[in-house]
Amino acid sequence: MNAKGGTDWRLLRRVLATAKPFKSLFIQSILLAIIITPFSIAQPFIVQKIVDENIIGGQKSGLLWMSIVFIVVLLINVVMKYYFIYITAELGQSVIKDMRVKVFRHITNLRLRYFDQTPIGTSTTRTINDIEAINNVFAQGVITMAADFLTLLAVVGIMFYSSWRLTLIVFITMPFMIITSYIFKEKVKVSYQKVRTQIAAMNAFLQERITGMKIVQLFNAESQQNEKFKQINRAYTSANLDSVFYYAVFFPVVELVSAVSLALMIWLGARGYLQDKVSFGDLVAFPLYLNLLFRPIRFLADKFNTLQMGLVASERVFKILDSQEIITNKGSIKPDKLEGIVEFQHVGFAYDDENFVLEDISFKIEKGHTIALVGSTGSGKSTIINILNRFYDIQKGQILIDNKDIKDYELSALRDRIAIVLQDVFLFEGTVLDNITLRDHNISEQKVIEAAKTIGAHEFIEKLPGGYYCTVSERGSNLSVGQRQLISFVRALVFDPDILILDEATSSIDTESEAVIQYAIEKLINRRTSIIIAHRLSTIQHADLILVLSDGRIVERGNHQMLLNNENGHYKELYDIQFSDLTPAQNII
Repeated sequence: MNAKGGTDWRLLRRVLATAKPFKSLFIQSILLAIIITPFSIAQPFIVQKIVDENIIGGQKSGLLWMSIVFIVVLLINVVMKYYFIYITAELGQSVIKDMRVKVFRHITNLRLRYFDQTPIGTSTTRTINDIEAINNVFAQGVITMAADFLTLLAVVGIMFYSSWRLTLIVFITMPFMIITSYIFKEKVKVSYQKVRTQIAAMNAFLQERITGMKIVQLFNAESQQNEKFKQINRAYTSANLDSVFYYAVFFPVVELVSAVSLALMIWLGARGYLQDKVSFGDLVAFPLYLNLLFRPIRFLADKFNTLQMGLVASERVFKILDSQEIITNKGSIKPDKLEGIVEFQHVGFAYDDENFVLEDISFKIEKGHTIALVGSTGSGKSTIINILNRFYDIQKGQILIDNKDIKDYELSALRDRIAIVLQDVFLFEGTVLDNITLRDHNISEQKVIEAAKTIGAHEFIEKLPGGYYCTVSERGSNLSVGQRQLISFVRALVFDPDILILDEATSSIDTESEAVIQYAIEKLINRRTSIIIAHRLSTIQHADLILVLSDGRIVERGNHQMLLNNENGHYKELYDIQFSDLTPAQNII
């Protein structure tokens, strides 16, 4: 859309350019649109000739032949319209199938900042609903409008050729039709825009509430959320009813104008016939011409709105595709294996490029060593692992792996050599095996079993219904927290990373499961460079280096015993809180 609300031709050209891979379908649809036109207007013309020449003129010998011609033209027209509708629909579906893949691929490459700022429901709307609207640009928009416009020109031409007097009579009501169509187009355009906005809001609301249903029920907030949904649903329904209202007014008005035009044509045309100025065949054929004339006008306004809404939707989709929220991937280094030497040199980072959450972070991890990050919530622990994986790019300093800047590594190659086990394990709907391999067919089932045995997870997986082929519910809801965590450990091990990151992997585990998880951790970090974000200090006592963070800065560093010897240190304070006899609520770090 342009600033004045008209058609944005640049945007339209870009949408049409998406059909380039399907050039043959596009050309076929254009050719059919052109070929259909003469066959559409030929039928009334044949009727006119039959009446004037074969019936009124008395040439009965040619009546059968003209009737056969009429039927053949009718059949050809029906067949071509079938192919026209089918090919334009196939073209639209082919375009949106291709575009969905592009949008999804682009979304998967966006930096996390995009997901921090954009509701998931909005991205879902862009990928499904808005792309579906782009289909209408082809199936019901540009090409069908071109076909209708060609039909209009042809009908007007043949009407003037047949009888300019009757044509001028028909055109008396044309200004009313044009004004009505314009008002309808403008009103429906506004209502459609409201519908698109409201459906995006509804999708975002539903996705968020359904995902967080446990919290909604836990805090007995069902009634409040129901009320909020009623408001959103009411706004969405109201927007739809607005468009229904305009349709309900427009089509009867069009029928009225068409009926008035027909009445004028019959009244004045009959007088012309009695005065030998109009043939009887013209009187018979012109109601058919009238239908061919007003039908495209009636639907052109609706199709123009469909085109406009398709362009509005495409603008939103292209906004995602044009998004620069992508980690630049100009690196060329693709190592098969890393030594695992990690170094942060005076690193500073801000999520919004202004308010720095990390300041002057410097440390080095030698090959095969383990470093632990501790500190209160918001101290910057998780941010350090996010920037190490290049989920975000830093503004200050440098991060090196094996003495090379991480920006010099090809992004996917870098992440192939780093594995993260998160506190909140995300499992996809599918089998246990699928969740471990992430459907990577290069990882064999035997390799998964060996990794599970190494971790100590094989026994519990075997006890599941179906074992490794046990169906996992969405987000792993049919498994315990400890089971989900063990599966994530196996997942990390089968990818055989050189650098392993554990983000508070034991914070949600009960005491009984902690021993199993701790054993798994020891197996995972064995001979690997490891970074552990610790909630329980008991899990990091054997780390080679412990960094204590506060407000985005390293305030202490050393091994466990060294930090404990500092009586006034922050680590000693955290340790005393955890291992004192305080209440659970006070033991929170």
